[in-house]
Amino acid sequence: MHTEITRAPFGILPGGAQVSRFTLTNAKGMVVRILDFGGIIQEIHVPDREGRMADVALGFDTLAPYLTDSPYFGALVGRYGNRIAKGRFVLDGQAYQLPVNNGENHLHGGDIGFDKVLWAAEIEGNSLVLRHSSPDGDQGYPGKLDATVRYSLSDDNEIVVHFHAVTDKPTPVNLTQHSYFNLHGVALGGGDILDHVMTIDADQFVPVDAGAIPLGALAPVTGTPFDFRQPRTIGERIGQPDKQLRHGTGYDHCWVLNRAAGEHGLTRAVHVLEPASGRVLELWTREPGVQFYSGNFLDSTLTGKGGRAYEFRSGFAIEPQHFPDSPNQPDYPSTILRPGEVYETESRFKFSVEK
Repeated sequence: MHTEITRAPFGILPGGAQVSRFTLTNAKGMVVRILDFGGIIQEIHVPDREGRMADVALGFDTLAPYLTDSPYFGALVGRYGNRIAKGRFVLDGQAYQLPVNNGENHLHGGDIGFDKVLWAAEIEGNSLVLRHSSPDGDQGYPGKLDATVRYSLSDDNEIVVHFHAVTDKPTPVNLTQHSYFNLHGVALGGGDILDHVMTIDADQFVPVDAGAIPLGALAPVTGTPFDFRQPRTIGERIGQPDKQLRHGTGYDHCWVLNRAAGEHGLTRAVHVLEPASGRVLELWTREPGVQFYSGNFLDSTLTGKGGRAYEFRSGFAIEPQHFPDSPNQPDYPSTILRPGEVYETESRFKFSVEK
């Protein structure tokens, strides 16, 4: 890799700490900008089929909205991405109560999750390395968790996100990256994402109740609006009278990725094409699932980059992760990390162009 990384100030937190923005540029001219606050991917500049560059990541031009208004735009999410029912779980006979910040449920690590902390940042070779130590009892979680995230930008236009964590007490861990994308280009007034053509390599998904908590059993996608095994536009079936779509006000569900038993290597989870520009985004991951969210709660009340209001479904998120509410679902892959074990996973967001 031939990644150049530079650092510049991006604002001051209320307590006086300096926030920095790191700019990663690869040999092909792709540019990614990342904040040490929340590990936020603030900008992603990639070419269309004519070579014209555009920023395809939703976010803000300044620090202040990330502190108050952001629906996790670009952020690192932890300790637990997605929801835990009523913020409660029992681990080794001990009951734990987490903050409830999404109706009656716990979402994305709580009131002050990993998206709201200043990570310690270092440039190490071709990578930006972020570290955060979450103390025992942080947001109600047991154990001290030391987390490291390594961001790299390859010359193949891949954003590589590598997670590593260790703990001194058993604790749930489900870290993810929560960027929102619009492959038209955000500053170009790209409109909604319903014309993006999506493929998800999954035969099953996780049905949820009205609070977006899993019902338990996994369900086949066959014959439902959740079948993206063949390329379909996001908007083709999003308005169908389907109970699961009503629960999510659109797509806000976890897909169970197709994997051989015991296989944990990188696999392609999602392929998205924006036909007009030719921009393609692929997600490769080691995780068992991916949460696809179609921007259902964007409603023009947030003013984003260049003064643009983020309208209904003007961005989508594809969050590689374990399944929601796994600490309360014994049949799901475990998210419990124990002392002496290492939490390690990787996901890659690869950009290309279809001619």
